[in-house]
Parts: sequence; C-alpha cells; structure tokens
Amino acid sequence: MVSIALPALLLLVLPAMVSGQRPYFETPPPGSGPTPMEPYGESGGCSEEPVEFHRCALAKAEGFDPPRLPDGTPDFQGYWTRIVARNMENIEEHPEGLDGSGGHSVIVDPPDGRVPYQPWAAARKQEHFVTYINPVQHCLPDAPPKHAYSAGSRQIVQTPGSVLVLGDYAHTYRVIPTDGRPHLPPSIRLFMGNSRGRWEGNTLVVDVTNQRDRMWLDHIGNFYSDAVHVVERWTMFDPDVMHYEATIDDPSVYTQPWTMVLGWRRNREPGYETWENACWEGVSQGPRYGEGRELYRGVVPN
Repeated sequence: MVSIALPALLLLVLPAMVSGQRPYFETPPPGSGPTPMEPYGESGGCSEEPVEFHRCALAKAEGFDPPRLPDGTPDFQGYWTRIVARNMENIEEHPEGLDGSGGHSVIVDPPDGRVPYQPWAAARKQEHFVTYINPVQHCLPDAPPKHAYSAGSRQIVQTPGSVLVLGDYAHTYRVIPTDGRPHLPPSIRLFMGNSRGRWEGNTLVVDVTNQRDRMWLDHIGNFYSDAVHVVERWTMFDPDVMHYEATIDDPSVYTQPWTMVLGWRRNREPGYETWENACWEGVSQGPRYGEGRELYRGVVPN
C-alpha cells in the first residue's frame, strides 16, 4: 500500500479558501461550550483522547516488556502512523471541519491545554495565519516535535548506537545517535535540530537542541524561537502501540515549559511499503505562494 498524505494535499488549496479570514480550526475561547469533533477510538486498550491516552499508556507501560534487539534495547523497528494527534491544523483544541475530525488539545501540561505564551508571543501567534504563508507550503522540514505528528507514515530503523526515523513526506529523516556523543556547538543551527538519544529503561529519551525558528508547530501558527529545547520520550506499552511525549522549553517565547502527548500505531499490513511523497524546499508551483501573505522568517521578539 502507498501512504497518502491527504491533509498535506488539502493544505495546497485550503489557504486560498480562507485567505483574509480566521480559520475554522481556531481554538474556541473559554466558555464556548462543547467543541464539535468526531468521537475518539482506542489503540492498545487505551482511548486515543490525549489526556486519557497519556494516563492509560504510562500505566500499561509499567508492566509491559517490549520486544528487544540483541543488545537488549527495545525493538522499535517497523512502520508507524500517528494516533491521538489527529491532524496538524492546531495542537490545541479545535472543531472538525473541511479536512479534519477536530480534537482535544494534545497539550497535557499545563492542564488547560493551551500553549503558555508570554504576552508579546500570544499576540504574535494571532497574527501568523493571516500574515504569513505556512512554512509547510515551502516544503521545509518538519522539525521536532512536529516530525512525530506530521503527515504520512514513519519507519524506524535501529543500528548499534543510533535510531533512524524516516518520513515519507518531503524527504525528512532523523539520525539520533545513542552513543553518548555531545551536542553540536550552539552556533550551528539546523532545521531538524541536533538530536542526542539515550535509553532510560524501556524509554528512548531524545534531547533536541540547535533548531532554527522557521517552522510552526501546526497550521494555525503556534511557534517557538531558536532558543527552543525539546525533550522527547518514546515508550512502547503494547506490541503495536507507542506513547510519545515531548516537553518544549523556550524562555524567549513561553512562560514555562509545556508538554504534549500523542501516539504511534504499528502498521502490520503485509507487504506495506512507503513511497516518496515528494516535496522540495522552496517549491513555487500551484497556490503555494501569493494570497497577499508574506514569507515567514522566524521570530523577532518585541
């Protein structure tokens, strides 16, 4: 089977449909009542609703012994698709609409499910959707943590001393050394950042630094600066389901570190293979440019 990234295809036409308007997938203001969304399913015996998934998956992980490689580390190898985070429109709570089922916020800390912006950053985020072209439309790499919930499927390959995460969209991939090597010097900035992994029991912990500030966390414009520090945690709690947690710290933009949660489900389809979903940096065909919007050039705090 071929992995088809329908949300990525719809992204090509969606901006033209809402140009100059606020998007349907905005986070409802407090007191708005229930947000319309499709019901959640379950994976590995846990609801895919973010808060419930987080609680249930961590509890199950305590008693789960994952399959292992000859070196004793958990065997994460195979093809995976995201769950819990249903789409990329908005990491906070949002209603269903043209190309999405809606969903609760994937942010579990703080408990209100909102990104804890500093006042200047909250105002800047509100300007992004109507001012800038979504960086995804330039085919820039989806940096961590977004690489964990971007469109398409992922393949994990493990070798002694490293974990590779290969995406089918825009040629993105990550090589995560687990051999104890240090981070790159702070002066070196990379779209995918600089990942350094280690095993804590059955959990792969990845420390990500050295990122650029050119990508958003979703389509509505949640963002970070080049001071961002991400710590990711991958933990299997079922032979075919993985819990993913990322804590994002950026003292230039946020008032406190915050944590998002999602999941990965293994693809067991016989003969499955990933095909290239081609997209290259700076592509200018179709409706990717124009619409009266500017190129997003990163964060310049007030």
